[in-house]
Amino acid sequence: MIRSNVSVIWALLLVLALSAAPDAWGGAPTDQFRNGVDRVFKILQDPELKGGTNASRRWATIAKVSEEIFDFGETAKQSLGQHWDRRTPAEREEFVRLFTDLIQRSYVTRIDRYSGEKMVFRGETVDGDQAVVRTALIVDDGGQMALDYKMHHTSDRWQVYDINVEGVSLVANYRAQFNKVIRSESYQALVTRLKANHADFSASPAGVTSSP
Repeated sequence: MIRSNVSVIWALLLVLALSAAPDAWGGAPTDQFRNGVDRVFKILQDPELKGGTNASRRWATIAKVSEEIFDFGETAKQSLGQHWDRRTPAEREEFVRLFTDLIQRSYVTRIDRYSGEKMVFRGETVDGDQAVVRTALIVDDGGQMALDYKMHHTSDRWQVYDINVEGVSLVANYRAQFNKVIRSESYQALVTRLKANHADFSASPAGVTSSP
């Protein structure tokens, strides 16, 4: 089974940014990232989208905004690693769709449970079309956890494609897990697990699913 902790962390990191310090350091990547999470915060505060009866519409709206903040296609490509080049265009399209569903399902269900955690922006490093936005999560005991958002500039915006948690890459984590399934079984076995995960989620839309 592909571990669910990666999806959980990915989902929570954007939630935490909702309460970033108002005097946070800024730059183009940081500003665009902050603008995106501000939009998510407004969705969570929208009275017309609150409550269980509006959950599906609220989650769909948040998922749409998340596609502007995150480059799920690039994350999917890097997570598949060496196996990406061996895939046909149709297989790549299917994998990106399944991977995006995997991330977004965890993302929208957990962001809906935002409880006021704090994050501060520490700066950014830009090198051409690549950037790293450095942040820190303020934990319960007053300590800090380093969270670095790796971004790249696409046709019209900066987007997140990986997150390092205390130096550990989420993309690398996924890549290791996907590679293990493909090598021990097959690529199709991985796709089957991703599809099964989608079926599990669909059967219980209000719940939180584990990764396949």
